[in-house]
Amino acid sequence: MYPTDLTETQWQYIEKVFLPQERKRKHDLKEIWNALFYLVRTGCQWRMLPGEYPQWELVYYYFRKWSDMSLLLSNLRESIRFKRKQNSGASLGIMDSQSVK
Repeated sequence: MYPTDLTETQWQYIEKVFLPQERKRKHDLKEIWNALFYLVRTGCQWRMLPGEYPQWELVYYYFRKWSDMSLLLSNLRESIRFKRKQNSGASLGIMDSQSVK
């Protein structure tokens, strides 16, 4: 167990909101999420994932699959905005730029 691992409450939310009921899997999706959080937090290389997690190729496959969908962040943003009684889409955008000589 690492400090970056999901709590049971966090996992239940992710499972309910983002992951539809699918087929039986060899590796638990929670372990793949934990591996992704470990990678993000520690900044380690894919091939240096600890042995407690599934193989890096499998974790990378799901990372690519989920990031290509760009569904995860938009669903999370919409659910948070709904709970705050706001419109699901953002009504304002801010851009920042810097000129360097």
